[in-house]
Amino acid sequence: MSSPDVPTRGPARSGPYIITGILLGIAIVVPLFVPAYSVDEPRLAGMPFFYWYQMSWIPITSALVGISFWIVSREDRRRREAVRGVTSPEEEP
Repeated sequence: MSSPDVPTRGPARSGPYIITGILLGIAIVVPLFVPAYSVDEPRLAGMPFFYWYQMSWIPITSALVGISFWIVSREDRRRREAVRGVTSPEEEP
């Protein structure tokens, strides 16, 4: 049985979480600012700007969420390795 006093993760750095928050904030806030794209022109393949701009945010948001997940996963891996005392191949003498 594990002891509750043994930490499973090392101390967190705030940088990766701040970057992730900014990326996710961009993905949420920018599409909500409707006056920036509530126009008909320019058209793309006959589709008004209003529609294709919104559709273009689908892959952009997917990329931002993927990058955020990668950053948080890397930070979590670093924190777990800090507790275990595992060194990466670059750190070994």
